[in-house]
Amino acid sequence: MANADALPAAPPVEPVITGRLIAAFVALSVGMFMAILDIQIVASSLTDIQAGLSASSTEIAWVQTAYLIAEIVMIPLSGFLARALSTRYLFAIAAGGFTLMSVMCASSTTIGEMIVWRAAQGFIGGAMIPVVFSVAFTAFPKNRQGMVAAIVGLIATLAPTVGPTIGGYLTSVFSWHWLFLINVVPGIAVTVAVLLLVDFDKPNFGLLRRFDFVGLIALAAFLGSLEYVLEEGAAHDWFAERAIVIAAMISVVGGIGFFYRALTAPEPIVDVRAFTDRNFATGSLFSFALGVGLYGLVYLYPMYLARVRGYDSLEIGTTMFVSGAFMMLTAPIAGAIAQKVDPRKMMAVGLVLFAVSCFDLVPITADWAFGELFVPQAIRGVALMICMLPVSILALGTLPPDWIKNASGLFNLMRNLGGAFGLAIINTALNQRWDLHLQRLREAVTWGSDVAVERLSAITQGFTPALGPDAERAAIASLSQVVRREALVMAFSDVFLLLALVFVAVLFLVPLARRPQPVAAGAGGH
Repeated sequence: MANADALPAAPPVEPVITGRLIAAFVALSVGMFMAILDIQIVASSLTDIQAGLSASSTEIAWVQTAYLIAEIVMIPLSGFLARALSTRYLFAIAAGGFTLMSVMCASSTTIGEMIVWRAAQGFIGGAMIPVVFSVAFTAFPKNRQGMVAAIVGLIATLAPTVGPTIGGYLTSVFSWHWLFLINVVPGIAVTVAVLLLVDFDKPNFGLLRRFDFVGLIALAAFLGSLEYVLEEGAAHDWFAERAIVIAAMISVVGGIGFFYRALTAPEPIVDVRAFTDRNFATGSLFSFALGVGLYGLVYLYPMYLARVRGYDSLEIGTTMFVSGAFMMLTAPIAGAIAQKVDPRKMMAVGLVLFAVSCFDLVPITADWAFGELFVPQAIRGVALMICMLPVSILALGTLPPDWIKNASGLFNLMRNLGGAFGLAIINTALNQRWDLHLQRLREAVTWGSDVAVERLSAITQGFTPALGPDAERAAIASLSQVVRREALVMAFSDVFLLLALVFVAVLFLVPLARRPQPVAAGAGGH
């Protein structure tokens, strides 16, 4: 009899798609959509929340910042927790806790309460996002992962894109409380469905006895302080502010401690081995770049529409829905193409389209509205889907199955960090270029300028019937506002050009990735 050790190893058994698997995946996807949606759903309604809670402009910013800081700590931690608790119990706890925190946010009567509940909501909800990515690449057969990854990518990019639209509608029709109450019914449904349907893996509670609390403290110090620096730095002139300097120092010390524990602890809370895989490392780099484009443009469009066009939250949301619509149209096409095309080529096409969508915005003026913004937004929606799918496949599709839970957390962390770094750079560049253009325009608009004198005279004549002797003062104030608005629009143009150049630069990094091995057409279940 031949030695059993000499027999060739049996190929791994491919998962089989069943009705229960599809129903479970839908429940997980709804939970993920809620968690990502809540990042941006309050973006267009912060002024309404500020008025409702009698908060200052500084305090209201923490409604967003607290959520992001807490979420960015949980995302990489989710891999360890998923192995310890299993996908079922971790996601059910996260969905239930997220729903409860949504109710608490809606019932807040002070800004302090809101900040605390938003932080808890972000921390708990952050566990749901990476879990869905890992399920897409472990619970489905290889030849179906492209389409499943397209669905996950659509959710990850659509949720922040339509967040301002949904938030603006809810606030306009109902009240800001419904930004959070909208989570209650689907949150309860997701919690129950996950407990009944999800059975992908088994918990390993023994891992909890080896939980690295020192590593957790270092992780929280590292990422929490880094997120604070990136969120608040531009508004406080960066390192001219003492709090920013202290937070940066804490982040550096925490980062050193975290990586030391990650490399030396018997059971690190975050396994960073995935970065030794070339495709995961390059895929994470692309994920970082996508975070810049995704969150950067979701931030810039509402700012332009509010500050230049004077739109309210509902008008902003309606205008921005174009990108979401084109993402939904592109998702099934991108999923089908991904089964046949080298993902590196898809990535390159997506980056080119992303750059084109930004270049199209460079000639922007103060008169641009829905019609002029339609094409750039449509191209951006297509680009997001064409990019997000191959990035997921490159980063997660070739890893060993037992690496994917941790790797999924790191992959999503890179996208969020890209968004944080992108917003920091965008805010800094926007403020600096605005100051520069304002100075140049003020030099041009002087009493010696014939054009300026003629414009001032015309404005004065328009105000004279109503204001009489105060007409000239009102005309000067009006002209000053026009100058500030035009300088701001020119700054927006510069930032769009900067983003376009960033995507062109990232395009040259595509050859660093290796092409994943093609999947046999007959593999997998039905």
